Amino acid sequence: MKTRRQATILDLISEYPIETQEELLYRLRENGFNVTQATVSRDIKELGLLKSRSGDNRYRYTSFSGSVIDAKDNMGGFFNSSVISVKSAQNMVVIKTLAGMANAICASIDSMDIKGIVGTLAGDDTIFIVCADNAKADSLVIDLKKHL
Repeated sequence: MKTRRQATILDLISEYPIETQEELLYRLRENGFNVTQATVSRDIKELGLLKSRSGDNRYRYTSFSGSVIDAKDNMGGFFNSSVISVKSAQNMVVIKTLAGMANAICASIDSMDIKGIVGTLAGDDTIFIVCADNAKADSLVIDLKKHL
């Protein structure tokens, strides 16, 4: 059931410009899935769905295929439009974003499986990235600033 539901979610977000969890919940129920908002939220997280800006400047759920290359190719648009600053402090990188965008950007960074990142933590408008050492943090800042 879960696999079928998540496959349906991927189909729905590719077919419709779904902007909210509530809209996704409605579409799932239309397709015969009696789910709760909490289940939809878990599915979104497990599928690694992100919100990205569409041509009409609205945000909608999108999915990366899971490959590092796709994530890097698709990251530029919403990273550039949502990040305020990227700075390193010792072996940490701190990214300041527009309100509400930290989770999506952090999920995108996580999906890239970048060597040398020990862990990430996202709040509403701030991301902390712990790197293996100071040099890796400095290198990551340079790489991330290329997307700004």
